[in-house]
Amino acid sequence: MTDSNEFAPNTPDPFALFDAWMREAEGAEINDASAAALATMSEAGWPSVRIVLIKGRDAESVHFFTNYKSRKADELAANPRAALNFHWKSLRRQVRMVGRVERLEAAQSDAYFASRPYGSRIGAWASKQSQILAGRDALMARVRELEVKYPENPPRPDFWGGYRLIPHEIEFWQDSTSRLHDRFRYDLDEKGWRMVRLYP
Repeated sequence: MTDSNEFAPNTPDPFALFDAWMREAEGAEINDASAAALATMSEAGWPSVRIVLIKGRDAESVHFFTNYKSRKADELAANPRAALNFHWKSLRRQVRMVGRVERLEAAQSDAYFASRPYGSRIGAWASKQSQILAGRDALMARVRELEVKYPENPPRPDFWGGYRLIPHEIEFWQDSTSRLHDRFRYDLDEKGWRMVRLYP
């Protein structure tokens, strides 16, 4: 049986391939191509997962932002390791990343916060993320109070900011016929990235 659908990476740099796939996803996905499932684990060993938006990267990591008092932040404080999964259904592709997590520097969080729409900045102030909320009216009352306090250019709250996930493992998956999918994993060691093909 011939296989005309075979995919094989042509770069030793997984981030170069990730960028290429992300660009394709931005043109194909209806909403939020940068959305990824972020999995963390509590100090007691219980996993949890939620969707976050990846907002940029540097040479060795990808970035996301959140409330530093949220459940995910508490879990990252107890266990600063996490996994991300991007699933682009329209392209029949996914990318997994596993690695350690650390906070971004304050200046990086300040710069990203300043780029957000006014309503999103007020929302960051208003939300006591992951805490119990008596009702939506209470949330909207906080929003109105903060709109009075900060009629323009609200500063970044000290309880809100960014993280960077620094992967040591990145896996690329692409759908193929008869469930004979293409899977490639890049592993980072002291010599750099090493790529292996995996059974589907």
